[in-house]
Amino acid sequence: MIRSQEELENYIADQVKKYKGISMPQKAGMLERMNHKTLPCERLHPNPADEFCLPEVGPSYRIIGEYEKKIRRSLIYDDYDPFGEPVLVEKMSPDGYLILNGHHRWAAALRCGLKEVPVKIVNLTQDSDIQKIIGSSKHDRRITLDLDELVFDSSDETLLAKKLPFPHCLFYKERIRLGVPTFLHFLVMEGYDIWVYTASYYSHDYLQHLFRLYRIHVDGVITGTGRKVEKTEENKKKSEAIRNLFRENYKETITIDYKGIVRSFTSGRDFEQYDLDCPPAEWAREVLNILESIVKDNKDE
Repeated sequence: MIRSQEELENYIADQVKKYKGISMPQKAGMLERMNHKTLPCERLHPNPADEFCLPEVGPSYRIIGEYEKKIRRSLIYDDYDPFGEPVLVEKMSPDGYLILNGHHRWAAALRCGLKEVPVKIVNLTQDSDIQKIIGSSKHDRRITLDLDELVFDSSDETLLAKKLPFPHCLFYKERIRLGVPTFLHFLVMEGYDIWVYTASYYSHDYLQHLFRLYRIHVDGVITGTGRKVEKTEENKKKSEAIRNLFRENYKETITIDYKGIVRSFTSGRDFEQYDLDCPPAEWAREVLNILESIVKDNKDE
């Protein structure tokens, strides 16, 4: 059992040193993700790029202490959940799972002597996934949307697409904004690739299946855009290589957000901006009107 602050910090440092430079993400199969609802604490490894692991920042012992109190209470009251939500992890090579979110809960479990913690294993989008999608594309134009801001919504029931039928509604709780499937379908028919971005830690295949249930074709789903990655020269080169692939493959990108649409060009031609100043109920219709005018301009050129 790791009790003292010094023991925990030494353990974190040892873990970082052990896996630094040799670990890499690995896809977890569906059965593995469904069946592993808990994992041994020692199979979870801290993310070297997270502030939790940085000596100048380090863990918050106030937060760890709060979780320790909850864990001890759960040992008395069996029906009490000390974690609130599972620790989000990604399978890694050569072994174990990288912690994406939940370092302090994991640390509290270690200090309380717990053998296992509840987890959710996710497959985030990797550079290799992006390269495959771009490599198989037959189009030179694309659309980008922010999933969290634009596609999913829960603020007003009247502005949401219908709930998924049973039993899908039990598994997929997210609701899609009314009208989004319509204008995405229009863009697909007009020869655009659809790329959706999210900072959240969704599994790539989870979102792809959800979109299929809504009859939405999405070419690229990039998940965990806000995740912390080590700032190494190799990672910088990978990021630049991906940016170059986008520039080489797409001559035009249309970015849609709630307040407007921006149309940019790889050639350096001046970008075009369209403001969306309309009531929420009219938003999707106005987006479609603007997109139809852009498509018409393309055909006239």
